[in-house]
Amino acid sequence: MKTEHVVFFLTVFIAGLCSIVYELLISTTSSYFLGDSVKQFSLTIGIYMAAMGLGSYLTKFLKDDLIDWFVRIEVMLGIVGGASVPILYFVFDWLSTEEYQFIMFSLTALIGVLTGFEIPILVRVLKSYYPLKSNLAYVLSLDYVGALVATLLFPFLLLPFVGTFKTSLIFGLVNIALGFLIYRFFTKEFNLKRKKSIEALAFVSLISFSLLAFFSNKLLNHWEDNFFTSKIVYTEQTPYQNLVLTKNKEDLRLYINRIIQFSSMDEYRYHEALALVPMQAAPYHENVLILGGGEGLLAREVLKHSKVKSITIVDLDAAVFDIGKNNVWLKKLNEGALTNPKVKLVSEDAFTFIKNTNQKFDIILSDLPDPSNESLARLYSDAFFKLAQSKLTGHGVFATQASSPFHTKKAYWCAFETLKSSGFEHVYPYHCYVPSFGEWGFHIASQWPLEPANFEPQFQYKFLESTTVRNMFHFEKDIMNPGGILPNQLDQPTILDYFLEDWEKWRKEKKS
Repeated sequence: MKTEHVVFFLTVFIAGLCSIVYELLISTTSSYFLGDSVKQFSLTIGIYMAAMGLGSYLTKFLKDDLIDWFVRIEVMLGIVGGASVPILYFVFDWLSTEEYQFIMFSLTALIGVLTGFEIPILVRVLKSYYPLKSNLAYVLSLDYVGALVATLLFPFLLLPFVGTFKTSLIFGLVNIALGFLIYRFFTKEFNLKRKKSIEALAFVSLISFSLLAFFSNKLLNHWEDNFFTSKIVYTEQTPYQNLVLTKNKEDLRLYINRIIQFSSMDEYRYHEALALVPMQAAPYHENVLILGGGEGLLAREVLKHSKVKSITIVDLDAAVFDIGKNNVWLKKLNEGALTNPKVKLVSEDAFTFIKNTNQKFDIILSDLPDPSNESLARLYSDAFFKLAQSKLTGHGVFATQASSPFHTKKAYWCAFETLKSSGFEHVYPYHCYVPSFGEWGFHIASQWPLEPANFEPQFQYKFLESTTVRNMFHFEKDIMNPGGILPNQLDQPTILDYFLEDWEKWRKEKKS
């Protein structure tokens, strides 16, 4: 095989690889920022494919100098694709959701148009080497293989170990280098004026992206520092999410994908409410299942009950267990709960675990993230609640956090309606004020009547006492069930629509 052939085939493979990576990067970044991952991925794919079609159509107007055009397109694609994530990071904190989406769609469309140029140009260039039939077969097959490799590299290697920001820059450099490789290999086909312009563009682009990549940690830290009000003491990008611990004097905070999970100044209010209220209402306490809560704070409260024999904590991300066990500040805060011999740690999706386990539990506590995307919304579905019910012992009790009855009122009451529709005979909504979160809500569900509001302290609490708990079950007029709320189903995530609708109102207010 001639060297020219090898270069062109390598070009097709890398071009297919880079274009899919850009698409995945934009979709993932926007999902992190805005939630609703299905919407972000669907719109990105749709706009990208339509723009590719436009780019392919426009190649009919290119008559000559096809290699020259290809080199320029690769360099431009590298610049736009490589800069896409840094641009999205930069504009997110400054623009409204609509303005951000416009920038995102514009970047997607531009990358799609440029990508659409690639295959038609390469097919026309390669016609001098192969007949059209073989030509198309080689180009399309290699492009598709490149796309497959991209979809394997992105979730298993690039996202967990490199991150979206650096991956964007790296593949921008790859795209620019690809164009420069073609240019150097076929340099005789370029006139002097074109050579100078291409060399200047490629040189400036490579230097700029190399500097961005070199200073990427400082840039990310700067953006994070602007977002977080306290000093970052730990940060990690896992295969599932971005974890950040901040510390300001005695205030330790955990953020997942920029969303606060707790503040050590007031987390006891949340965790006492979710753990100890349902546990006192439940008649049996021997076997407890905690879904989420991998940092160990909910387990800390459960362990206060002497009758507890075993606690199983199921959290998707093993990295959360790691910081809960090994971070000196978090380990002190959870009082070593994750290394207690009564505690078993399971790194698994909550839905998968509860579907497959044969174990029965006296109490199930769901401390899962808010339903801000489809993957999380299914953990508040009737199917999930039915599964949870089937894993309870005869007089078992299920309790879940359910977002804010004030800020996301429809989503909160949607969880209530879903618990009722899933077969629980008795559902008890309650709420409390957590300064870091605002007004926060929970639900207790069972097949047997309970009296969770009749609370008598059994040991030393930081927050709970009889009158406090009794008031938790009273809802003021502005946070009462508005009525007309539909339950959340697995194939129709109503709670996600409610959550995003409610939360968008508060985000707009913040931006204004």
